[in-house]
Amino acid sequence: MATKIRLARGGSKKRPFYAIVASDSRMPRDGRFLEKLGTYNPLLPKDSEDRVKMDVERVQYWLSQGAQPTDRIARFLEAAGLREKATRANMKKAEPGKKAKERAAEKAAKAEAAPAE
Repeated sequence: MATKIRLARGGSKKRPFYAIVASDSRMPRDGRFLEKLGTYNPLLPKDSEDRVKMDVERVQYWLSQGAQPTDRIARFLEAAGLREKATRANMKKAEPGKKAKERAAEKAAKAEAAPAE
């Protein structure tokens, strides 16, 4: 059985609250899970202690059993010091496209040429 440590969403509309759960990877996001390991409340400030609460011993147990954490849970584990910080691929999604770069270069060239006249 492929197990994952992931978030299960709760809370009302526009007021998210997540449970950190160990579940079979084939189950739905908010469906059946094996064990609840903690909570995550994204509405609290980032420096709040109550933002992320985890039962560290149980999380370590599930990791030793081969459970794979999702990206968000892996970040929580890194912050808690339970996992080494992984290097992530920067996909450069915010970088402008080829045509936009060409237009910016043309605009810069025009701006340079205009004061010289």
